Amino acid sequence: MTQLLVRNLEPTVIKRLKERARLHGVAVEEEHRRILREVCLAPVQKVSMIDFLRNPENAASPTVELNLERSREIESRPLDF
Repeated sequence: MTQLLVRNLEPTVIKRLKERARLHGVAVEEEHRRILREVCLAPVQKVSMIDFLRNPENAASPTVELNLERSREIESRPLDF
């Protein structure tokens, strides 16, 4: 089985990982494997660009305001060629 070495983790991340492992009754290494499996094997959800930009967690700059109403109109209108 392949090994993975993770370096330069913040002390708070290591502390939380140890806490999670203790709560689940497993070794830190097993908790690490479980987290990686959960994240890497989860289905990827597609998000439209407009929804992505509207989500404040994805904001490139919180001081920039985007008016996306017109874009939503254009994105959802039928294309009649």
